[in-house]
Amino acid sequence: MELRTWLGLLLAVAVLLGLARWRLYVALFSAAIVFGFLALSPEQVGAALLGLFRDPGILLLALVVAIIPLIGGGLEDSGQMEGLVRNMRIGRRAFLAFAPAIVGMLPMPGGALLSAPLVERGGGETDRALQAAVNVWFRHVLFLVYPLGPALIASAKVAGLEIYHVIPYLLPLCLLSILLGYLFLLRRVEGRMDYPGSFSLRGLLLPLGALLAAPVTDLILESTLALPVRELGTLAGVSISLLLVASFGRLSGRDLLAVGKKMRVWRFSLVILGMFFFIAVFQRSEAPQLLAGLALPPAALGVVGGFLLGLITGRIEASASIIIPILGVGATGVTLPVFAVIFYSIFLGYVLTPMHPCIAVSTEYFGISLRAFLGRLALPAGLALAAAAVLAVLLY
Repeated sequence: MELRTWLGLLLAVAVLLGLARWRLYVALFSAAIVFGFLALSPEQVGAALLGLFRDPGILLLALVVAIIPLIGGGLEDSGQMEGLVRNMRIGRRAFLAFAPAIVGMLPMPGGALLSAPLVERGGGETDRALQAAVNVWFRHVLFLVYPLGPALIASAKVAGLEIYHVIPYLLPLCLLSILLGYLFLLRRVEGRMDYPGSFSLRGLLLPLGALLAAPVTDLILESTLALPVRELGTLAGVSISLLLVASFGRLSGRDLLAVGKKMRVWRFSLVILGMFFFIAVFQRSEAPQLLAGLALPPAALGVVGGFLLGLITGRIEASASIIIPILGVGATGVTLPVFAVIFYSIFLGYVLTPMHPCIAVSTEYFGISLRAFLGRLALPAGLALAAAAVLAVLLY
């Protein structure tokens, strides 16, 4: 049985890595099925799948991550996102950081194409490779601390950790990323920012309020009410945000339905279900006990393994589905600081890989080569990864 388990695990990882470039949810379900039918009985695989639909937390999370892209699509289609960016009225360097970061808070397919024109407008005569690097780096930096980021929500859930407990440990790494981005990217930008039209406080506050309503509501409900299911607070938060976006943007139900179709929101829900199906199969197999018996250096596995998985898959969720269960087989599981280091290492691989669609569309938009793009990000990303490695050694 041990041989079948090892074979199943290796084949599952190969399937996951191979298909994740095409459809992540297909990759996760396929990997779970391959692993399950080699390492478990058909009845156990069925029980793992059925267990997903008996867990209200997982079902609510799948619904939440389908609503979040509706918020982003609604802001974009109604022009509220453009109004928010146009009315920030900040300096050129701050604009180049905040504009892609704000757009990046909302998971939208090809979202880098939405922030690229903003960076181009703010960058002026700045080197095009630098603009592309700024677009990708700062578009994703808030992934580390934004409580409604699907990748962070799902990864924390896999580790069995509360997202608001995780964020304080990720905040220093987020600030480190911002600092490195400033030193190696933004510091080269000169001049002042010109904004078209007159300032509108309404155009700034309404979309910003709609964006912030979700995490604020979630945090208030979590801290004041004993919710029977943790994800109820998150669902309430994103629902309020969506209602505000629809109200401020005068979007009808038909408009939101069109946005949902365009964004293919069901894919986000299927990714969540696929992740937890894979985890359920993994936990029911002998793999946790077999991996716990190996003399794997956890510091190297967490940093190097996480970085390489992010680089290979171009998917944070897929990488977390593999590495977190492996590192969580010990008595203490994945602690908050360990999770932060793992997630950050995956994140760094994710922002560098050619498998990441944002890199492909950014290099195409700015008309530069992948080599030129990587040349701009190699040093800040390398220093960030070195910092993660030092932290991992100290933790272990």
